[in-house]
Amino acid sequence: MSILKVEYILGELMAGNEHIEVEGVVTELLSNSMFRIKLDNGHILLAHLGGKMKKNNIRLVLGDKVQVAMSPYDLNRGIVTFRSK
Repeated sequence: MSILKVEYILGELMAGNEHIEVEGVVTELLSNSMFRIKLDNGHILLAHLGGKMKKNNIRLVLGDKVQVAMSPYDLNRGIVTFRSK
């Protein structure tokens, strides 16, 4: 099997929507649309706004409950995907 075919197969396996959805609270506002989020289990991570939230100009303030998508490879970073009311 050629190297290109192996790379293509590995790319197909890793290209899926592999993310972990968790809920947390905004604890700190940082520059460049970055936020420090404290999850329900006590873990603290760094997150930035997702594309639709940036596009629709949705703002976050301290204490907002948010949903965060995390990669299983780096559990210290995430993307804010939804702001609860």
